[in-house]
Amino acid sequence: MAKKFDTNPLDPDFPEKVRETQTQTLDSGTAATRAFEEPAVTEEQTRKFDEVDLNEFATEPLKQPMVPLASEEKPETKKHSIGSVSLPENVLMALPYIPFAYIGLIAGIIELFFIPRNEPRVRYHAAQGVAAHIGIALVSMILGIAAAASDLAGTASAIFGVITTIMLIVFAFKAWQGKPIHIETVESLTDWLEEKITPQK
Repeated sequence: MAKKFDTNPLDPDFPEKVRETQTQTLDSGTAATRAFEEPAVTEEQTRKFDEVDLNEFATEPLKQPMVPLASEEKPETKKHSIGSVSLPENVLMALPYIPFAYIGLIAGIIELFFIPRNEPRVRYHAAQGVAAHIGIALVSMILGIAAAASDLAGTASAIFGVITTIMLIVFAFKAWQGKPIHIETVESLTDWLEEKITPQK
């Protein structure tokens, strides 16, 4: 008859079968253990190198002269003779912007007459400097006429003179450094002067 805690109540002999299975002893057999065969050539032997003095292959590093990079080289001022004027290019580009005593205006006109067309940078700055001086002179003349009737126009004329003087000095310095300068308000006059004034041969 089945007991209370039997796992299979339909089989009354189930507990006895489980007990017999747990207590069953296995035959140890007569098989003997055997060691693995050693390989004929070990990995250590295949990777063993002959002791060689590697220092005999060492060579001293090549000693080459130091060559400065292109970015370290400082560009020299262009000092070749341009036309019949023996002055550096940067000086010729800066002269037309000098605001004092009409020096820039006169220098720009001279350059346009004596600098050949194969020097477009110098001629461009000469024409632009002359155009700037002409434009400043016209505005100053208008403000001067208006100053006779109004003190406010006189003050505006003085302020305009100071501002344009500083502006021309800055332009002269930038042209001397070789930096590009473009005065849009006198662009048409600049192109006209550069085209119409033919250099003397």
